[in-house]
Parts: sequence; C-alpha cells; structure tokens
Amino acid sequence: MTDTPDDPAPGKLADNIAYFARALRAAGLPVGPGAVLDAIAAVEAARIGEREDFYWTLHAVFVKRHEQTILFDQAFRLFWRRRALIEKLIQQMSPMAPGAKKPEDKPEAGAARVEQAMNPPKRKPEPPKEEERFSARLTVSDREVLRGKDFSQMSAAEIAKAKRLIAGLQLPDDARPTRRFVADPRGAAVDMRRTLRRSMRAGGASIDIAWRAPAIKPPPLVALLDISGSMAEYSRLFLHFLHAMAEKRRRVHSFVFATRLTNVTREMANRDPDEALARASARVKDWEGGTRIAGCLHAFNRDWSRRVLGQGATVLLFTDGLERDVDATLEFEMDRLKRSCRRLIWLNPLLRYDRFEARASGIRAMLPHVHEFRPIHTIGTMETLCDALSAQRSRDADPRAWLRAVA
Repeated sequence: MTDTPDDPAPGKLADNIAYFARALRAAGLPVGPGAVLDAIAAVEAARIGEREDFYWTLHAVFVKRHEQTILFDQAFRLFWRRRALIEKLIQQMSPMAPGAKKPEDKPEAGAARVEQAMNPPKRKPEPPKEEERFSARLTVSDREVLRGKDFSQMSAAEIAKAKRLIAGLQLPDDARPTRRFVADPRGAAVDMRRTLRRSMRAGGASIDIAWRAPAIKPPPLVALLDISGSMAEYSRLFLHFLHAMAEKRRRVHSFVFATRLTNVTREMANRDPDEALARASARVKDWEGGTRIAGCLHAFNRDWSRRVLGQGATVLLFTDGLERDVDATLEFEMDRLKRSCRRLIWLNPLLRYDRFEARASGIRAMLPHVHEFRPIHTIGTMETLCDALSAQRSRDADPRAWLRAVA
C-alpha cells in the first residue's frame, strides 16, 4: 500500500484486498466499494505483522453476520495461500512473516462455492457460426435437468439455481382453523369484549358490533429423517428441502436417526444452508451408520411426541424401511405414531424404481400404519410432496393397495 525503506517498490496490498473483496462478492457475501475502502484503511491503521491479525482485521470489516464466517474462511485460505502471497505482502509492513496454514484435507461447508468463485470458468471467444435450424422437440431445458439432479452432484451455480427453484415452490396450503379467535369483519361470531369496548367509547349511545372468526394456521410439520448408510445419497437432499421449509414456515421440527435419535431443529434454523447442514452434521454422532428404526421411533414417541405432535401435526417419515431386526415393536411404534398425528406420510427413495415391490419385512410391517406412501429424491418429487401436503388422502396413495399388490 505504501512505500517502505526496505522495499522501494510500491505495495500491492490494496489492489489484492480489492481483488479479494471481488471474490467474496462472487461467492455470495454482500461486499461493496465502501467495505473495500474500510478494509484498506483498517489494514493501514493496524500495521499487520502476523497472518492471524490480517485475517481478523479483514473479517471484522467484510463479515456482517455469523453465518458468513464459513465462506469468508474458505475464501481467505484459497486467495491468500497462493505462492505465499500474504507473506510477501506483509513483508512490506513488517519484517516478520510466519508460515502459511496447511490446507485441510476435508472440505468444509461452502468450499465448492468459494472454489468456483476463485476460479471462474474462462470464456473463450467463439467464431461466428452459421444459423442452423433444428427441431427442439426432444431437447430438455436446464430447469427440467436440474429438477432431476441430486444436490450432492451440483456445482455452485446449480446450487444457486436449485435454491431459486425451492424458494419458488408453492408452500403446502394445509392451514386449518384453530380454537383461538381473531378479529374478522366477515366472521360469524360476535366478539362481545370488543363490542362492549366500542360502545363505551360512545358513552353507550350506540352499539358497534365486532365480529370474530377462528384463527387459520398451518399445523406443525415434523420430519423424521433416516441418515443411515443406505440413505446417505438422499438424506442431504431432503435436509436442503427441510431448510427451505423452515425459512418460510414456522413450527418445523427436524429429527435425524440411524442408531439413535437426534433433534436438529435449532441447527436447521440457521439462514445459511451450508452452515445449517454443517452444524447438524457436527451434532449427529451416527451419520451413515446402522439402522434401528424401531428403537428410534420408540425414543421419539416417548420423549418428543407430546411436545411436537400437538394441534394436528403432520409427520414426514423419510426412510427406506430396511430394518434388520423386525419384530412386533416396530409395528407397535408405527401404530402409536400414526395415532398421535393427523397425517403420517412415508417418503421412500426406493420408489424411484418402477418395479419396486414391498417384499422386505420392515417395509411390510410399517406400510399398514401410514396414510401415504410417496417417493422423494429430486426437486420434482419435492413439488409433488408440497401438493400432497395440500391435498386430501387419495386412493392412489393408500398403503393397503401395495399390500394387495404383493399378497
């Protein structure tokens, strides 16, 4: 930034901070020109001598919310580690330059978006081509391709497009009247308290009748997500869907289970999806482990059912139903769960196969105790699920039809 006696050449730190801010903006952080000027002034005033001081100085300027720390950390490591760039720049302000940090082997949340922001694809000029006419009858749009693609295989640009698609999903229209009343000029019941208050304002000379109606609220949504090894390819996709639902809808309770039951509702309430999934993964101890459906359902019915299944809750059970030890306990817990909620919807990714048959003993034991049985593995199936939450139970979703087909 400034000339020093040891190095007469002009410094490049200000330019690199501007380039770093541009990379942060490409990764998704709201960084403007004012923040760049503040960062340069902060570094100039602090007289940075160590890498950690330089990190926290820029962090204090560019990071405005806690969930942005993950993206900033990834961008800082990728931008300033190249060819010991930060050490060379710090030498212009201090003779000491510690060694760079070693990159971690395991990628953290947001690493894919930051890596793509650091290395944007280069656009090569294409030679002009002659106009060709072709039929688009058999072509598929990017939207249709994205609707059938797994979240784990998406790039940063595709994740952004998927977020817009999920944000554009029509929320379930399953609101129902409650026992509480709210003021409504078109209500059918007279609100005596508000009516008497209005009449007292006029000294009792006139009576202005106030009306009320039952409050309309959507019921609670409870998700039981299987994160065992057989469900690893689809559990993260459904967690993204639950995160989108939690942003738009109150009273969304998320539970994950493999060999034990874990409540991740608070972790999924974070606004940033990468940090929400990272926190949930850090709390869960049995990720991609074995499967104990009966034991986990027993823990839920015993510890959580009375807390979260009130007011006509809807339960989404996300599992393939491949239980090893099937006994009467599984049927008992499934029947108890069904009786405790208004609707129990079983989401099974195995239904993506056209020739799926309910021959596994665990599936046959669970199937009679659910209201609906549906697939879930793409954005398209998420749209179908939203429609299913709004609609009434249909004959096509009757689980007893599957039992009659395999009997």
